[in-house]
Amino acid sequence: MSAVLRPLRWWDVEALLPVEAELFGASAWSGELFWSELAAPGRTYLLAEDDRGTLLGYAGLALAGPDADVQTLAVAPAAQRRGVGGLLLDALVTAARAGGASAVLLEVRADNEPARALYAARGFERIGVRRRYYQPEDVDALVLRLRLSGSPGRS
Repeated sequence: MSAVLRPLRWWDVEALLPVEAELFGASAWSGELFWSELAAPGRTYLLAEDDRGTLLGYAGLALAGPDADVQTLAVAPAAQRRGVGGLLLDALVTAARAGGASAVLLEVRADNEPARALYAARGFERIGVRRRYYQPEDVDALVLRLRLSGSPGRS
């Protein structure tokens, strides 16, 4: 699948909300939360589209100090298992490196096997568990970390 990445802008939020609701259910972000994230300092948000402008996925990163945190990563159901998640994740890791981060952290639902496989394939390691983190579903979050080497300004 051919996907093009570009910065996510506030006017894109309305189009991604149905995908957000379908993928994350009761845990889905609101439009207001997306807009707040886009306005916050140290954020990188990306949108993946096909050559017709169809939304394939989106992802966001918060950079603060030596750590970068993946805030969200979502792939539209019709685009799953076609490399879009990997493309978005790789772009976030590149942004973290460019921002001088020494590690990328994220939480993933313990029951999300495809996402866990993607993160493992990219070298993320489990460093903790947040019990019953995802509510109201009572699903644990696995805390994962990718150590970065060769980040600018870091030894």
